[in-house]
Amino acid sequence: MDFKIQVAEPKDLRHAAVDALLLVVGEGTAPQSLGKGLGTALEQALKHGDLAYKGGRTLYLQDVSGVKAPRVVFVAAASSTAKAFRSAVGAGLALLKGGGARQLLVASLLPQPLDESHAQALPAAVGDALYVYRHTKPSAPAASKLQRVSLACGASDAAALRAGLERGEAMAAGVALARECANRPGNHCTPSFLADEARRLGKGHDLEVQVLGRKEVEKLGMGCLLAVAQGSEQPLKFIVLQYHGAPKSSAPLVLVGKGITFDTGGISIKPAAEMDEMKFDMGGAASVLGTFRAVAQLKPKLNLVGLIPACENMPGGRAVKPGDVVTSLSGQTVEILNTDAEGRLILCDALTYAERFKPAAVVDIATLTGACVIALGHHRSGLFSPDDALAAELQQAGEAALDPCWRMPLDEEYDDGLKSNFADMGNVGPRAGGAITAAMFLKRYAGKYPWAHLDIAGTAWKSGAAKGATGRPVPLLTQFVLGRAR
Repeated sequence: MDFKIQVAEPKDLRHAAVDALLLVVGEGTAPQSLGKGLGTALEQALKHGDLAYKGGRTLYLQDVSGVKAPRVVFVAAASSTAKAFRSAVGAGLALLKGGGARQLLVASLLPQPLDESHAQALPAAVGDALYVYRHTKPSAPAASKLQRVSLACGASDAAALRAGLERGEAMAAGVALARECANRPGNHCTPSFLADEARRLGKGHDLEVQVLGRKEVEKLGMGCLLAVAQGSEQPLKFIVLQYHGAPKSSAPLVLVGKGITFDTGGISIKPAAEMDEMKFDMGGAASVLGTFRAVAQLKPKLNLVGLIPACENMPGGRAVKPGDVVTSLSGQTVEILNTDAEGRLILCDALTYAERFKPAAVVDIATLTGACVIALGHHRSGLFSPDDALAAELQQAGEAALDPCWRMPLDEEYDDGLKSNFADMGNVGPRAGGAITAAMFLKRYAGKYPWAHLDIAGTAWKSGAAKGATGRPVPLLTQFVLGRAR
């Protein structure tokens, strides 16, 4: 990130030596408590209807009498929660990010005091507001001039807020990396690019990184990953990252990220409309890289492994065909009934590979099914796990990080849809409950450790005018990892 976020302890907001004040207000904010100048400005705005205590309402003022900062933004929060605070800050930054302000002081005038969760939410709001993709777009808007954001607090709560900011900054840096990788077009973000990005991350943050190519994958017997990759001219990569923050005897957490850098659907080709968005099909891989970026900055005391099977899914003379049967690393055979159900194929080999680390838990992350989007929309990621304790951990982490998920069922009856007459299983079941049968497929390869699956097809990117990667679920995953380090 190109901006700094810190805690400040101003004696009087009116005299703060900054370019702009962003003041979060709401029900219970008393204008008179701000003193002359700010208080009068707020009181008059409320009186004349220029501002209301309704979430998202904003008011931009310049050269307020008695206030040193030349710019003042009032923004109303819907409530006192960290989520409402983040939303309010984001709305206020929309008025400031394109201007000349370089130094911003954010202050809450809500009756309830700020805590660590609010502080953690601030970098997320700033990072989201200031992010601009420009790698292949020279005409992108100029970067914001904002260089320093401070959060106003009292001396008594400064330490707690600093701790929240530290976590939030690391998460925001991880989200930015994930977004940058996922936003790059498929001719830029190839499996080799992801491997190079992992190496860069490892070199810069003292991570152990290993990249396996086709020969190594063939020797291991990853038949499902090989099958998906065989239709592409781009060489596959199997990326292994390791963060060592605890003794080697400590069982690691393992994160497995789906890395399909472009998904045409293969021979079961997708419709042309919106196929460009299939560059985002490596959102799971991007989230693993982003989480390692955040974890490496925070240095928690635990061991973490990241596995990224990366390839393209393309049609061609060498491409796998519907009805082909392949043998996975586990030895189980799979009838590939639909080549567009490729994510679960590359993940199943990675889940088997994870066994060698004797993990404490494994979480796979994938833009896996359109069915999950139909079920949950774009707000919550789908969570699947047969382990109640692990599922609860991930749900709690999502709520704390403002990156929510929702647990879905894994009843054994759903497994019947994967039956095949020609292999141990088919790679797809019936259309109904498609996200669940996809998870049931993965479950067959994850029986030797606590396991959870996050389907992020609805949350990893946005479509339409705001098209672009979100960087989710980096915050959820980072919060989960930090929770395990306590």
